[in-house]
Amino acid sequence: MSDRVFIVTGGCGFIGSNLVAQLLKQFEGSHVVVIDDLRTGSYANLVEACDRTNVGAFTGQLLPESVCDIDWHTLIDTHKPTAVFHLGAITDTTNANEADMLRVNAESFPPMILACAHRAPLVYASSAATYGTPPQTGQRVAFSLEAAGKPNNVYGFSKWLMECHHRRLATQLARDGRSPHIVGLRYFNVFGPGEARKGKMASMAYQLTQQCLAGKRPRLFVDGSQSRDQVYVGDVVDCTIAAAGLQQPAGRAITPGVYNLGSGVATPFSAVADAVREGLTLKSGDREVEYFEMPVNIRAFYQDFTLADMSMTAKGLGWKPSIAPLQAVREYAAWLVPPGGYSNCRN
Repeated sequence: MSDRVFIVTGGCGFIGSNLVAQLLKQFEGSHVVVIDDLRTGSYANLVEACDRTNVGAFTGQLLPESVCDIDWHTLIDTHKPTAVFHLGAITDTTNANEADMLRVNAESFPPMILACAHRAPLVYASSAATYGTPPQTGQRVAFSLEAAGKPNNVYGFSKWLMECHHRRLATQLARDGRSPHIVGLRYFNVFGPGEARKGKMASMAYQLTQQCLAGKRPRLFVDGSQSRDQVYVGDVVDCTIAAAGLQQPAGRAITPGVYNLGSGVATPFSAVADAVREGLTLKSGDREVEYFEMPVNIRAFYQDFTLADMSMTAKGLGWKPSIAPLQAVREYAAWLVPPGGYSNCRN
């Protein structure tokens, strides 16, 4: 049994619920406090994630509150957490309410940093959206950490401001002789079990699979060469836990900072579609990809290419991805097949 306590914001979301379940699996008997305003998350994600991970029913706490409304010093003093994982945010990249996005995502963050400093490791979700469209996009090379800072949307800007708060406050605390354990992770395109309730924000792997399962052809923008760093949720959760330094081998220390979290592979959408069809065991000529022109309003902020440079992640966190994206897509597509099969896909 464990006396560990973890706080997870956004724990009713896609990645957050998977993280909660994995914490319960790795640290048997631990207590998890979930904070989620349920704007887009659901208790059902927690129930299902715990079931998938075979950890039994969720028996922790769920505080249905916004991170903006939490008294972080009181919360930390009350629970004395082993680690805090901050994944709670408005994640809809098409949300045009800039004030709401910045208030919830960015301005709620400094009080959390100050409350956690020297009392608990803090790991938070940043995003590949902080990069916008750097020169590496045209060159089709990996995004180094220094390339971020010119996001294409307010979501990416809110995550960039979170990183700025992190750097500023960490520097101030260091001047006082304190070096808090704070790690930001720039999540790239995450996919895997538990994302069904994300709707239009669900991964390309999920959406293409659902199109096939509905008896339709998978649809992509012309010409399918658009490439993203697709990373499996299991790897994302594993790195997020590793960033808290909870299971480091003797003599190995985490270096606080901001890191990329991707697969380190740029996977074309056409390859994702092929992997989906393979996972569903569709035959050649059956449900082939249908290509269509990208709408102008999407073109304005669309990222044609993303690729995480994972070298600093390996160096600073001692972590490397373990699951090849296309293998994970094939297995995920097969997993998404409902009980009773998918006869409509074989017409």
